[in-house]
Amino acid sequence: MSISSQTTVTAETLRTLHRIHQQLRDLRDRLQRGPCLAEAYAARVAKLRQDLEQAKAKARSLRMTIDEKQLQLKSREEAVNRRKQQLREAKSNKEFQALKEQIAADEMTNSVLTDEILEAMERLDQANLEVKAAEEALAKGTQEAEKARQEVEQQNPLIEADLARLSAELRQAEQDLPADFREVYDRLIRSKGSDGLAPVRGEFCTGCNQHVPLNMVNALRLSRPVFCRACGRLLYLPEDA
Repeated sequence: MSISSQTTVTAETLRTLHRIHQQLRDLRDRLQRGPCLAEAYAARVAKLRQDLEQAKAKARSLRMTIDEKQLQLKSREEAVNRRKQQLREAKSNKEFQALKEQIAADEMTNSVLTDEILEAMERLDQANLEVKAAEEALAKGTQEAEKARQEVEQQNPLIEADLARLSAELRQAEQDLPADFREVYDRLIRSKGSDGLAPVRGEFCTGCNQHVPLNMVNALRLSRPVFCRACGRLLYLPEDA
């Protein structure tokens, strides 16, 4: 890096720059999370709406099944009644016995059909409860999505105002950088963003936890620009160093 050995950059300047870059990153992340949050809520509402439609379809199917079986039962009961009338009018023992056996078989079938109807009715009651639960879940999800949308709409202008204010602060702080160092700094920020700077704790870079030689730490104390040999971050001493 073509930086003069006499170039000096105070730790205070670097601390300020790092703080502003981190704050800007956090604000941009918050600004980006708004649309992502809206998409997530929209997807959830769509899923809840799909669940409701499926629950309604299940209830409709059960209702149709019950109606069909009830029509079948009514038709079969009418047939049993006709056979009972025929039984009373039977003209021979053979005819009487045949009708009696047919009636018994039909009544057994009707009993099974009645049980099926009752079972289907129980399932329909459960399906109706599922429809109600799905309707409540959709209403709640829609309300939460609307609340999140309103919060995003309210917060975004504030975040954008903070971004503008901090961007101005950053430009002001960057004026304290030496001219022969500015190009290197700009290139570092373009490639690493807010991760382009890191404080030194003890004798270690907090960005990559690698050891920083004592001569480099001493250079920092002399306000010389120092870069971590392991990760390339621009190093600085924290206030409590």
